[in-house]
Amino acid sequence: MSHWRAFLLMVPAAVVAAWAQTPATPHPIVMLWSGDAPGSEGKTGDEKIRTQQDDQIVSSVHRPSITVYNPPKGKATGAAVIVAPGGGHRELWITHEGYRVAEWLSQHGIAAFVLKYRLAREPDSSYTVLGHALPDLERAIRTVRARSAEWGVDPNRIGVMGFSAGAELAGLAATHYDDPVEHPVDDIDRQSAKPAFQALIYPPGAGNAKYSKDTPQAFLACGGDDQIAAGLPDLYKALKSAGVPAELHIYAGVGHGFGIRETNPPGVAGWIDRFREWMFDRGLLTGK
Repeated sequence: MSHWRAFLLMVPAAVVAAWAQTPATPHPIVMLWSGDAPGSEGKTGDEKIRTQQDDQIVSSVHRPSITVYNPPKGKATGAAVIVAPGGGHRELWITHEGYRVAEWLSQHGIAAFVLKYRLAREPDSSYTVLGHALPDLERAIRTVRARSAEWGVDPNRIGVMGFSAGAELAGLAATHYDDPVEHPVDDIDRQSAKPAFQALIYPPGAGNAKYSKDTPQAFLACGGDDQIAAGLPDLYKALKSAGVPAELHIYAGVGHGFGIRETNPPGVAGWIDRFREWMFDRGLLTGK
């Protein structure tokens, strides 16, 4: 039996089923603002969805939202992850970097929330990364924290995971959490936006952020052939120098954008198992 087939046999049937179908799911979709998102007033266009092979690709996001993946009863650990797909801030590759990831996490007891955020580099976009996309992620953190009792989540164990451009956002959320809300609209905006941890999966560049011992702990992963995320080892060293607990995985012979795909080679296919093991080692699955 091939290593890849053996891996598939270990994947829960529910996850395989989710991979095989279009994941516009029965999972609840929660709008992050009850009305227009700040900066999207008057924008009424519908989201655009195209498909490429087995991926849904979303653009024209004007109403940011999260799709809720709660763990099965009896499996919940209390931990939660907000998942930000990538797509160069032009679109969202929301299947292999969003829905499949959330399905896997929820099947392993971790509540997951797939974020649709506004796209700063889409043609003719009026949005910016810092002015709109980052506030969307921060609002998602605050929303999950505000509704933590409803969703069975420990408000102290809510983290962020991003892929590519989404990893850029997750990294920004881990360093800008003290920024004030410019135009607070409700009690949700009074919640803390600080994530308990950050998982940055093939982020572009190493960034120029300043880190301190208060920066959220980090799980980092990329492919060894990925030039877009080639600066990730430098980011790891910067975090460690600042006293931030961090773990780095680099997969030889792998490029950019692997996410969770059926075509991933066996080595990199296990990255999400390594993430869960890291969460356990850090006490994020037990609250200890």
